[in-house]
Amino acid sequence: MKKKGSVLITVGVLFLAAAFALAAYNIWDDKRAAEESETVLEQVEVQIPEAVTREENEKIADPSERVIPDYVLDPTREMPVIRIDGYEYIGVLDVPSLSLSLPIMSDWDETRLKISPCRYKGSAYQGNLIIAGHNYKSHFRSLKTFTGGETVIFTDVDGNRFTYEVVEAEILNGSDVERMESGEWDLTLFTCTYGGKTRYTLRCELVDSYAEPALPAGSGS
Repeated sequence: MKKKGSVLITVGVLFLAAAFALAAYNIWDDKRAAEESETVLEQVEVQIPEAVTREENEKIADPSERVIPDYVLDPTREMPVIRIDGYEYIGVLDVPSLSLSLPIMSDWDETRLKISPCRYKGSAYQGNLIIAGHNYKSHFRSLKTFTGGETVIFTDVDGNRFTYEVVEAEILNGSDVERMESGEWDLTLFTCTYGGKTRYTLRCELVDSYAEPALPAGSGS
């Protein structure tokens, strides 16, 4: 009995050690992700030009001289990118209520997600952008507190600003790709829950973006 008890104690100690080791790794990994995304953010932001605001544009008396963003003329165009350390970024995501700003990579995989949130699919120009983010405290973890009404802002690398409102939150099966991509949502943000079997998903609607209200004659559609 004593021998059995000693074995159980040893196993218990090993489990505790493993749990502490995992917790320590998660804390380190979260800190690393925060530092890496912050470094990239600084490099992305310095390269984003200051876009002409709608108010400034409308003060120009001659409509033919007003600035019309390329995405307005051609919503199907590829989103431009900034290349940093071998990776391409399409812009910056801001969550004002969390004082959170994050660079967004153009493509996604597990390696990229360890640096910053990534575009999973779609385009801000066509109103179907989906962004995936890791469950890091410094990335998308705090989005799990959102239920609706929160503001999210995406700024592309040309300086065009898109403001969204969170209108719905749902938990999806991690393998349910079809449902993730379904619906006519302007923006979807998602991150894994603990264990990775489900995805916490925020659906957002566009409430404001830069767009010339009336195109000059001969400028396009």
